Amino acid sequence: MTEIVPLLDASEWLPPLPVRDAQPIAEMVSECTGAAVYVRSVAAGAKAVWAVGRRKGELLLFVVHDPDAKTPAKRLKGEERTLTVGDRALTLRVCPTDHANAVELRKVAPFASPIQAGPRRSFGFGDRLGNATPGHCRAVNGTGLFPVLAQQSMREMARSGRTPEQVLDSASWGAFQAGLRTGFGADADHLKTLEDVDLTAAAGFVMFTADPGDHVDGGADRLNGPDLQTRFEALPWSDLRTTSQDLLREHEGRTVPLGESEELSLDRGALMRAAVKYGKAVAHAAGMYRRLKRRLRKRAFEFEMSVDETDTPTAPAEHAFVTLELRRLGVTVASLAPRFVGRFEKGVDYQGDLDEFARCVRQHAAVARALGPYKLSIHSGSDKFSIYPVIAEAAGDLVHVKTAGTSYLEALRVTAAAEPELFREVMGLALERYDSDKRSYHVSARPDRLPEMAAVSDAGLPELLESFDARQILHVTYGSVLTAEAAGQPTLKSRLLAALDRNEELYADALYRHLSRHVDPFRTE
Repeated sequence: MTEIVPLLDASEWLPPLPVRDAQPIAEMVSECTGAAVYVRSVAAGAKAVWAVGRRKGELLLFVVHDPDAKTPAKRLKGEERTLTVGDRALTLRVCPTDHANAVELRKVAPFASPIQAGPRRSFGFGDRLGNATPGHCRAVNGTGLFPVLAQQSMREMARSGRTPEQVLDSASWGAFQAGLRTGFGADADHLKTLEDVDLTAAAGFVMFTADPGDHVDGGADRLNGPDLQTRFEALPWSDLRTTSQDLLREHEGRTVPLGESEELSLDRGALMRAAVKYGKAVAHAAGMYRRLKRRLRKRAFEFEMSVDETDTPTAPAEHAFVTLELRRLGVTVASLAPRFVGRFEKGVDYQGDLDEFARCVRQHAAVARALGPYKLSIHSGSDKFSIYPVIAEAAGDLVHVKTAGTSYLEALRVTAAAEPELFREVMGLALERYDSDKRSYHVSARPDRLPEMAAVSDAGLPELLESFDARQILHVTYGSVLTAEAAGQPTLKSRLLAALDRNEELYADALYRHLSRHVDPFRTE
């Protein structure tokens, strides 16, 4: 088995190995270690040959190198053994896929470290369990979309019991396992505090989504006359680094083209109303941006501002105000997530007038092109199949879509089919916790519209994942499921992960089928 020897001389990373060349190397490592090695993970570079495999449920990194070689692979922690190939005695390192080794891997293998998406169409794949990345890679492969594989909000991390480091590490190992060599993004999503910024910057994220929604004044839409003037004058002008009169002089009368024959104008009333509604949010987001600049120093990053989780839609003039004010404050946005018309409820399709939405998204896309260009970011993008073609056409390449909970639902679909009793336990806890867990989400599911679980056969359980009500109930109760304690017994989370390990290919295939429906309308290849 000499195919591996010439590869050990490669200092630079070689292109992905053809399966016919990777297969014998994977088999050799498997025979030596007893692990099932993923053929697509086999890679050559940095004076070593690398692969990922699973042994007794544990994901491991295997590295083969000449014992005398100067290779950074020696920095990875693990056990060493001798691997004889022909007349060569090589070193085989068996390394745990832990945080310390993930840090070293990202130093050695650039494709295992996150990069910026840039102006390309991009798609975010949230992974609440930490094992969905191989399926996500399968879904995005060949689409031309840039994948953001590490995407998690601080709320999701708290509810799933994960840290920023764990989110990034699982994306790195999953991308390596899947053979993704083109790079991926890492989005610290819905950051609300400066402490959130510090934690995710230290972990190595490269995209940061500020969510100043708590500072949006939704009541501004109803203000006029003296009431509007009073609220306008009371804004935190020191935080905005201007005065009320200077802001009016800066923006009043400005026009923004929305098309060949349409434009919006920032008259005084619209400008004051936009300032009251979003002024505090802009100031807060700008503070987070400055914090990132100080924390990251010369390290490049992408910044997004999101106001999607608010009660009232963002008017195009308000969108323009936010962008112009961020620019004045020295903030460069890579993307912005307005609050669109209609309802973006979790885990189900868009609810609203499609024609009205089409007009809305075209106007917001025009503002992003005229004042950027930067990308429109579509949050709660899971399962919004009816509006994907509209968004793709209106925004062109200036679009970023985020999904998260839909991958968790696919995990439960696989569990329902393969291990029905475990799924019944998850569903039971979800029904019990729904009323309290739904409070921080926009959902309208009703448990009373579901059949009695005892009346649903095992064969019928996967069909629940097609139900509006079941999808939302399961979607928003993931935190209760993943953090449930079980005195002296394996937790629901550990049992779910074990079940998905046992059905790994079913899970990856389910993710591929379901998420392909999401990415296909946006594909560029």
